[in-house]
Amino acid sequence: MRLQTLFRAVIVGPPGSGKGTVSGRIANSFGLKHLSSGDILRSNIKAKTDLGLLMKSCIDQGQLVPDDVISRLILSQLRCMEESGWLLDGFPRTVAQAEALEGVYAIDSVINLDVPFETIKGRLTSRWLHLPSGRVYNTDFNPPKIPGLDDATGEPLVQRADDTPETVTRRLKSYERQTQPVLEYYRSKGVLETFSGTETNKIWPHVHAFLARKIPSGNQQAFGKV
Repeated sequence: MRLQTLFRAVIVGPPGSGKGTVSGRIANSFGLKHLSSGDILRSNIKAKTDLGLLMKSCIDQGQLVPDDVISRLILSQLRCMEESGWLLDGFPRTVAQAEALEGVYAIDSVINLDVPFETIKGRLTSRWLHLPSGRVYNTDFNPPKIPGLDDATGEPLVQRADDTPETVTRRLKSYERQTQPVLEYYRSKGVLETFSGTETNKIWPHVHAFLARKIPSGNQQAFGKV
C-alpha cells in the first residue's frame, strides 16, 4: 500500500558535489527530515540489529549488500516517520531499490546535483587533513600557512586515500555507472529535477526556489522553519 501525506524527496549527487551542504539547507529551510542511508546503515551495524549483522557479514566478506536487505532497512526507518516529510540521501542506488521505495511511498521530487566531474576532482584532490585533530585544509581556498604542515602543530598533513586523483576518478566513474539508470527511472516518472553548476552557493538558490514552489506554504509551516 502506498503512503503519501507529506512532501517526500530524494537527493542525488556524486561525492564532492555539495550534497551534504544542500541537504542541510533544505532541512533547515523546509523542515524536512534529512535521512542518510549511510548513517542508518552504520547505526544498525553498531546496534547489532538483525539487518545490521546481516549487512556487516556481507561487507566483511567483500560482498555487495543485496538490494532487498538495504531496502528493508531503509523502509523500516521510514515507517517510523509516517508523520514527517523527509529528504532521503544515499538511497536508492539501484533501480530495484527505487522500485521498492516507490512501491510504498510516492516520491514528489528527485533533486539531482549535476556538478562537472573536473570541478569535483579539483575539490577532493585539494583536500588535506591533520589526522590527530581532524582539521581540514584545502589548497585552493583554505590552505595551510606552510604548505603540507598543520597551522597549529606544524605536523605533516596527509591526503585520504579516497581523495587521491586516481581514486577520485574511479569513484566518480563508478557513481556515474551505478546512478545513471536510477536517474533515467525517475526521469521517466516525471519527478527528476536537475540543478547544474560548479558552486554550491550558486546552485542553492535555484533548489530553494524550486522547493518553495513545490511545497505548499501550509505544509512548510507545518514542517518547520521556512
